[in-house]
Amino acid sequence: MGEAPTQQEFQLSLEQIRTTAADCALHYLEYGGGDARLGLEYSGPPPIETATAAGPLSPMPAEPAQVAAPWCATLLSPNATLEQLRRLLAFFAERDWELTAADTMARHPGCTVIRFQLQAELEFETAKHACQEQAERLGADLVLQPGATQRVPGLAGFDMDSTLIDAEVIDELAKILGIGDQVAAITEAAMRGELDFKQSFRKRMALLKDFSEQRLAEIAPRLPIKRGAERLLTALRALGCRTAILSGGFTYFANYLRANKLPLDFVHANQLEFADGKLTGDVIEPIIDGARKRELLQRLADELNLPLERVIAVGDGANDIPMLRLGALGIAIHPKPKVRREAPQSIDSFGLDVALYLFGLNDRQIEKLL
Repeated sequence: MGEAPTQQEFQLSLEQIRTTAADCALHYLEYGGGDARLGLEYSGPPPIETATAAGPLSPMPAEPAQVAAPWCATLLSPNATLEQLRRLLAFFAERDWELTAADTMARHPGCTVIRFQLQAELEFETAKHACQEQAERLGADLVLQPGATQRVPGLAGFDMDSTLIDAEVIDELAKILGIGDQVAAITEAAMRGELDFKQSFRKRMALLKDFSEQRLAEIAPRLPIKRGAERLLTALRALGCRTAILSGGFTYFANYLRANKLPLDFVHANQLEFADGKLTGDVIEPIIDGARKRELLQRLADELNLPLERVIAVGDGANDIPMLRLGALGIAIHPKPKVRREAPQSIDSFGLDVALYLFGLNDRQIEKLL
């Protein structure tokens, strides 16, 4: 058996990090001016000869530093390394984004999250796309947000299909009827923004005529919950945040989720019309499309007396873009390319619960909520 790797904390300057050619696993970075503290794991001699070894790895702080900078960029890496950090610091320096502080929000196997506070004058859309391109090069997610949005929301609106659940319900129903490919093609076109949602919804509902209500009751318990959904919603409830499903899917399944699976406060979705225990194939107006989702989220915020600075939205498809662009944060989860380009924030590599790091919480704080 080989020798066990060494885990050690080092103190070094940002310039030393930027100029090193070494690489190894990165457990954490803590920086608030002066020297940074790095938790590294390596085999053989220390990776940075000029760094000061400070002893064993330090425990995670009880809470991260207060955000004082105008911007935050959060690295979410499945395999954080010193090389990733070096390349990211170079990326910031090339754009004159001054790093003023850094906190590690998560440091467990398969997920290291480091929040960088940045003093910078930037144009958000251009900077966001640059961060997305850098994230692809790093094999990670890199999420840009205004520093003021690093706080717990008062209201969170969620899409349902492919956001809170890992399925498009209307496609699952079509598969049972043997028309899965036909309906899925319409769904995909709508999600990519190539078809008007209302038009596509009417087409798909017409194809589901005569589907039995009994079969719907059998399907609901089998809907797969999106990774991290229960953890995220449980934490938000503990923090006093109200949560809503705003879905172009169906109230039948959304209400089932609220009653049996997930802690949710409000449900707004499309109603199914039945006759003699079967779907009629018709739709009940108003159809909830992208514009309607945004309108409903705004209405909920007004009813709760919450400013939009306390409102966030989470979704994955083109009809989620209007509500994603309404409040403080608009997080696209595992989005289609069009949505990734247009949503303010996006997460590609992790479950829903990593959104908690974008609210300024670290793992020690999160665990107390669950």
